[in-house]
Parts: sequence; structure tokens; C-alpha cells
Amino acid sequence: MNWKQAQEDYKHYLKIERGLAENSIANYQLDIEKLVLFLRHNDISDTPVHIQKETIRQFIYEIAKIVNPRSQARIISGLKSFFNYLVFEDYRSDNPMDLIESPKIGRKLPDTLSEDEINDLIHAIDLSKPEGERNRAMLETLYGCGLRVSELIGLRISDLYFKEDFIKVTGKGDKQRFVPIGEINKKYIRIYSHEVRVHQSIQKGFEDILFLNRRGKQLTRAMVFTIIKQLAEKIGLNKNISPHTFRHSFATHLLENGADLRAIQQMLGHESITTTEIYMHVDRSHLAEVMNKFHPRN
Repeated sequence: MNWKQAQEDYKHYLKIERGLAENSIANYQLDIEKLVLFLRHNDISDTPVHIQKETIRQFIYEIAKIVNPRSQARIISGLKSFFNYLVFEDYRSDNPMDLIESPKIGRKLPDTLSEDEINDLIHAIDLSKPEGERNRAMLETLYGCGLRVSELIGLRISDLYFKEDFIKVTGKGDKQRFVPIGEINKKYIRIYSHEVRVHQSIQKGFEDILFLNRRGKQLTRAMVFTIIKQLAEKIGLNKNISPHTFRHSFATHLLENGADLRAIQQMLGHESITTTEIYMHVDRSHLAEVMNKFHPRN
């Protein structure tokens, strides 16, 4: 088995067996490519089946010189997964990554916005332009429903269940979940749909996509990033923000106001509660209040 064949087989496994999204699969493939380039550069002819721990250690040593600890840990994790797959499929009897430790890295806390900062960003939108109503509806949906940017641009009109106060969201690995939507959020989506979108010339295949660009097609992730960056500059916000910042703020504000962590997990679409627990570290100020209110000794 050569590297190309192993990568193709692994790609199918990630897509079909694990149901991962294209972006996640591409990241796993990139980890393997880095190892393949290292072998090629050093004239090492080891195959995926026969490569030894010593060669892997040499690769990790070299890669550590050019990437930060967080990226190094990601590469190690990706390669461990790849070789676990080869063991699972009986191509190998051992995983050469087993004794290789990831660098110690602190858990990165997500950036968040205050409620006032979110309001300032939304109020800075120029509603005199047709795209203004769209941008307001998009930012309200990012913050109001805690969506990933890929979920936002993929949102369909047929996913809107306004009578039931829910929207259907297609997340990572095409996994679907229902997320509550508030009256304010519904109001701005209706304004955009009935006053702007209805007058657009929509390209074939995009009739059901909710948020459209000027050409009547689905927005790109990059465009949403640009819209938010420009609004931040407009109000003089000295924070490095992105669409994901609205998702982090959604979760943090819910938690600070007493929402149940399990409910937040479901709304965000996290498979593991551990992923959601990172928001417990963003603002600890409410923990003392919880202790004083609910502990029997208090």
C-alpha cells in the first residue's frame, strides 16, 4: 500500500464511516501530506504500513521547528487517527504514534462580545442599501441561534419553522438539529425576505437558499467574514472578531444568564459536553452566585 492509496482509503473512511464534513477531511489529509513531503524531501521510501516510530519522531522534531505547539498537537492528533485507521483495517499491527506525546498547550478560551458591542455592530449596518437588511438578519441569526458560518450560509427557506419557533440547522458531517429562534430574529428575517430578497433575480439552484449575494447566489464564508470585519472597523472595535465570535457570545451569554449547559450543548450541536464546558471558563463570576443560591450550607 502506497501513500496515495492509503490517503484515498482513509478519505472514504472519514466521509462514509465517520460522516465528517469536507473541511475536517481536508485537514486530516493535510496532516498526512506534511509527513509525505518530509519523507520525499529526505529520500525515505517507507510506506504507511512499514514506517517506524523513529522516522515519525524525526518528522515531529522537524515540524516542531516551524509550527507553533497548537499546530504541532493538531498534526500529531491527525496522524494518530490515520494510523489507528490502518490498525483497525489490519494493515498494521501497531500505531507508530503511540509513544509520541503532544506538546502541552493551554486551552484557548473563545473571544466574546458584550451585548452592547453586538448591538453597536448591528446598529452600524447601513440599512439604506439592499444588503443592509440581509446583513442585519444574518448577524441576528448568528447571535440569536449560535450558528457556525457554514450553517448560516447554508440555511434554507425550507429550514424555517417559524410557527414552531425553530429552525433546522445542518451542521458538521451533515448532522441536523433544531434550534430555537426568537421573535426579533424572525422579524428581521421576514423583513429581508419580503422587502429585499423577493425582488432579487435568483440563480438556478439557489431558490431555497435564504441569504443571497447580489448575483442571486449563496454567500461565501469569506464574504460574511468581510462584512463583520468592516463593521468592527466602522465602530472602532479593537477586537479580532469573526462570525464564530457571535456563536461564542451566544453560548457565553446564555450560560451567564443561567441556561443549562446541556441545553447549550444541544443548541450548538456539540457531540461532547466537554466541548461546551469551555464556556464555563470564560466568565466565572456567576459561579459564586450559583454556590450561594443552591448550596444547602448557604
